[in-house]
Amino acid sequence: MNASRSPGFPLLILCAALTIGACSRKEEEKPVGDAEAMMASTALEGSLDIVAWPGYIERGETDKAYDWVSEFEAQTGCKVNVKTAGTSDEMVSLMTSGGPQPSPPGDASWPPPGNAPYDLVTASGDASVRLIRGGTVMPVDVTRIPSFASVDERLQKAAWHYIDGKHYGVPYQWGPNVLMYNTETFKTPPTSWSVVFEEQKLPDGKSNKGRVQAYDGPIYIADAALYLKAKKPELGIKDPYELNEAQYTAVLGLLRGQHPLIQRYWHDANVQVQDFMNEGIKASGSWPFQANTLLANKAKVAVTVPEEGATGWADTTMLATGAKHPNCAYKWMEWSISPKVQGDVAAWFGSNPVVPKACEGNELLGPEGCKTNGIENFDKIAFWRTPEAKCASNAEGCVPYARWVTDYAAVMGGQ
Repeated sequence: MNASRSPGFPLLILCAALTIGACSRKEEEKPVGDAEAMMASTALEGSLDIVAWPGYIERGETDKAYDWVSEFEAQTGCKVNVKTAGTSDEMVSLMTSGGPQPSPPGDASWPPPGNAPYDLVTASGDASVRLIRGGTVMPVDVTRIPSFASVDERLQKAAWHYIDGKHYGVPYQWGPNVLMYNTETFKTPPTSWSVVFEEQKLPDGKSNKGRVQAYDGPIYIADAALYLKAKKPELGIKDPYELNEAQYTAVLGLLRGQHPLIQRYWHDANVQVQDFMNEGIKASGSWPFQANTLLANKAKVAVTVPEEGATGWADTTMLATGAKHPNCAYKWMEWSISPKVQGDVAAWFGSNPVVPKACEGNELLGPEGCKTNGIENFDKIAFWRTPEAKCASNAEGCVPYARWVTDYAAVMGGQ
């Protein structure tokens, strides 16, 4: 979670890189021995390129205590390069910015390296299925990730990364989209998301118009749907990511009504931090990362999950099809779910580890860290998921994500 939500395939050689037929026509070339081929297929490439939410990959540059990159580089020789992205749409765009992949996504049979611009991405559920359906990421071989069994069983086969019996990545962190508020304005925590969705006087006697924010990603439509699910049960919304035409129309109506209230549609977490400190923002959907940053600067803010519940994110480290550095990528996926790394990331970001053991004995997270970050709220969160036309909630089908993208852009534009 969320700087904005900021803080290989083996290089085969000789005949191993050719088809069987091609090898048979080159009798003068000696086949590579099994031992030599194995060494080539597992050799670390010395580099690793990751697209990540801001704050997810720290090397101690912001705070020396938070560094889970330097030791990895020292142990593996894989130099980590990070490109941060503030929205899921930006992540998808970055991951698809290279040339055509050499082969469609498959199993662990190792197609040759391709033109993937990045090796790994820490994708949320509103991006992961798109990356899978588009062939941008490929299944991972969990036998190469020994610690995978330590991941929370509820996440090992989560619907946003486990598709058609295949693991398309390794869970990384999860958390809620909280309601962050100014504690001088709200002496007691607001109990409803209405403070950002509907015009009203705040406890200081002034209107919320121009004093609240909303997220600028299309997935924010789900936040509005979750609010209406509780406020207007007659709409029959069962799942905020599965909306029929009538439900979707009602949700868009709420968002259009919200538009005059919004000071900024945010996607850069650091900008939101500055807005809470300098621009008089009193309430907004946010991530624990911003709250932690503001509290570290002694800002008067707090977070809550209102009575309607909250959406949330469960992020997955996914491997690009045609990744240039797959062996370093596998080393990182294993490293990323070690208890120490998991606990440190959770402490820094305000998120929850996907490895339960990480909640124990982590100096940075502390004995109550996971509880403070809301680890007991797992079952109350509607985790981000890519909306698809075929859905379980409505036999007539649901509005797909492509519509969410175009319609939310119009909402933000005042249409």
